[in-house]
Amino acid sequence: MRSYDLIVVGAGIIGAHCADLAVASGRKVAIVEAGVVGGGATAAAMGHLVAMDEDPAELALSRYSLRLWDGYEDLPQAEFRRCGTLWVAASEAEYDAIPARIARLGQVGVRAERVDPAALRELEPTLAHDLCGGMRVRDEAVVYPPRIAGWLVERCVAAGARLYAGRQALRLHPDGVQLDRGTRLHGPVLLATGGATSALVPELRMHQRRGHLVVTDRHPGMLHHQVLELGYADSAHGDAETSVAFNVQPRPTGQLLVGSSRERGATGREINPVVLRRMLQRAFRFLPALRQLQAIRAWTGQRPSTPDGRPYIGAVPGRRDVWVAAGHEGLGVTTATGTARLLFDLIDGHRPALDPAAYDPARSVA
Repeated sequence: MRSYDLIVVGAGIIGAHCADLAVASGRKVAIVEAGVVGGGATAAAMGHLVAMDEDPAELALSRYSLRLWDGYEDLPQAEFRRCGTLWVAASEAEYDAIPARIARLGQVGVRAERVDPAALRELEPTLAHDLCGGMRVRDEAVVYPPRIAGWLVERCVAAGARLYAGRQALRLHPDGVQLDRGTRLHGPVLLATGGATSALVPELRMHQRRGHLVVTDRHPGMLHHQVLELGYADSAHGDAETSVAFNVQPRPTGQLLVGSSRERGATGREINPVVLRRMLQRAFRFLPALRQLQAIRAWTGQRPSTPDGRPYIGAVPGRRDVWVAAGHEGLGVTTATGTARLLFDLIDGHRPALDPAAYDPARSVA
């Protein structure tokens, strides 16, 4: 049996951040990753760094995390690009609701401004000209999550962490975790296992929502901001079995990354042509020029989600020295930094910057 101060299971964007903080604190760390580092939900993420304001707990964690992400701006591996976010209104009702959203963001220090239709056309001429305006958040950014996860894990290993690459965590035991091939690790366990979390701790209820992404050929200058429809939250937080929303992001390569869709309970990796068509038709409505581009690849990924939409961050009730950071749905990249910091404040007994109650895993088994 090999002993560690912390065993981090899962090396996606959240697990990598957690492992990095653990190593920085002087702990002897093991990282267990069944697949490719950063290759699960992290590889299928768009890389948004955005403040979502529909839920106060989500907004608090987003804002806290965004401040921590500022430290990555000059890191080449992050491919950090402060392009800003444009939330566009397809109706007068959405446009009229913008001041309330600006006020909610302003309460946590996020600066946003309402953009009228003429200003919207000036900012992004290729958007549909019948849009009713929008909201601009200038300081928000985009990163490339798989590369960050890989860099963080490499830094951990260089500092002495042990990476169990391609190894499966089969089950927890009272003092650690059992891996495949007969390997048993001893020490506190931190689960950053996304949708696989319930296989190890079935008392934490989770489900997955499959999403599609499309990347186009290169067309520099078509968009300057990451652009989402103001109705995006209805898709993200709704209970429909299948939903789509406009979400397009310019990449540093000149390509466009196109989302988004959600399919509840669809666990396979295959493309659903019906959903993909709906998603693209939605994108064409907001960005007609997208029809002119060539799609060069489409793929799917899973968004691990909890029943109430808030992630599990904290101690797993009823299990000694088992912690969890999972279930972030579509905000795992944005909130990875804050999740790791909040979790280690709890582990180390420090007073956290956020009230942890909203993310407490105990709510799932109460």
